[in-house]
Amino acid sequence: MSEQAVAEQAVPTTGREWHLAARPEGWPKPTDFTLVEAEVRQPGPGEILVRNAYLSVDPYMRGRMNDVRSYVPPFQLGAVMDGGAVGYVVASQAEGFEVGDAVLHGLGWREYATVDAERAVKVDPELAPLSYYLGILGMPGLTAYAGLLEVASFKPGDTVFVSGAAGAVGSLVGQIAKLRGAARVVGSAGSAEKVAKLVDDYGFDAAFNYKDGPVRDQLTEAAPEGIDVYFDNVGGDHLEAAISALKVHGRATLCGAISQYNSTGAPEGPRNLVQAIGKRLRLQGMLVGDHAALQSQFVAEMAGWLKDGSLHYDETVVDGVEDAAEAFIGLLRGDNTGKMVVKLAS
Repeated sequence: MSEQAVAEQAVPTTGREWHLAARPEGWPKPTDFTLVEAEVRQPGPGEILVRNAYLSVDPYMRGRMNDVRSYVPPFQLGAVMDGGAVGYVVASQAEGFEVGDAVLHGLGWREYATVDAERAVKVDPELAPLSYYLGILGMPGLTAYAGLLEVASFKPGDTVFVSGAAGAVGSLVGQIAKLRGAARVVGSAGSAEKVAKLVDDYGFDAAFNYKDGPVRDQLTEAAPEGIDVYFDNVGGDHLEAAISALKVHGRATLCGAISQYNSTGAPEGPRNLVQAIGKRLRLQGMLVGDHAALQSQFVAEMAGWLKDGSLHYDETVVDGVEDAAEAFIGLLRGDNTGKMVVKLAS
């Protein structure tokens, strides 16, 4: 969208936004969310008003729907939710931001957002499609990059196993590992189509459908000599299988546990954790916010790989703010390949 086109748009007085209507018990339902017409607050000093073009739905948001203490505050009942979004400035009271600027910020799940300019970052829609700043050039991309290279201390020649490998983070982890000299990369996914994509499009050396049989058996077949690094997006039986497959001094990045997000009972922990002692394993959790120092290196290297075609990137795009809740539920079902985003406006 050109600056002139944005400037010619009338500044709105109302816009639609999603509220959390009920805390999900188990799997979220459409009735747990409500789409509300709300007043759009005009920007005050130091603020900008953004017309969101794309919003992000991400697995971590499921945890925020529970009323429990965590590393990020829970969503409040009857209040608008938030999350990553990119869009265009339509009004500004902040130095350095003009109408028409494209920005990344944290007030998604709504059509219009009044944002503290200090919490917005200008992005270049000429460098990459705007939605990429929610994926490969945004939080999922940095998660993959930092989680593999810094948290897991990846080294050329490592054998790497990635769970949830067809998702926004996992698909990038495997490709970065190959580009950085992995000896072998194995991924798991939830359908035959995704397994084929891992090998044919993303360059994994082997992949398997975790629904086809025990994960431990399939991983042993795919990596018979064991693995050096495990990037965990799933938890549960995948983590247990990886602990068995990890070599001495193996490293695991614990990024997510999507298999447990909708569980209503006590989660099952790995039954073989004792192996971590004899193998001297390193199992380390990660939050992407701890790795901001890598941001400039990450963007430069990822943009270069995108430009020369080294990286294959997929998005699943859902049209319309009215379908954002269904997009989120679909994400938890595994309906997406690559990053799931909701398109609100051009």
